[in-house]
Amino acid sequence: MSKVTLIKPKTSRVDLPFYESKVPAGFPSPATEYLGDTLDLNDYLINNKTATFFAKVEGDSMMGAGILEGDLLVIDRSKPPKHNSIVVAVVDNEFTVKRLCTEDGIELRPENPAYQPIKLTGELEMQIWGVVTSIVRKL
Repeated sequence: MSKVTLIKPKTSRVDLPFYESKVPAGFPSPATEYLGDTLDLNDYLINNKTATFFAKVEGDSMMGAGILEGDLLVIDRSKPPKHNSIVVAVVDNEFTVKRLCTEDGIELRPENPAYQPIKLTGELEMQIWGVVTSIVRKL
């Protein structure tokens, strides 16, 4: 099961050079030497600063959604969770990241066939903490 560890975001701004030319993933093209504007990853990844937090992923239950162990999730608490959203939830006092399904009741589904969905029943206590909006991964 994939678990998450909460990380408190810092509020400092870091403007990095942003090359406006696209980088082809196919055949190489001649390099352009035009530097565009700057890019702050906070502006790029965070829509609502006061409602956003980060969490580090532990486990492999979401690998089918491209979420791997060690990834950093950007989670927005102001975004309403919808059917098929990837969410961070607290289930019986433990954080987890799963896909929210609301078709036939409420269910948290992993994206790895080795794991079973978590069905919301009267026996489980669940709270949605926020919707995952981005993934940050070091190579």
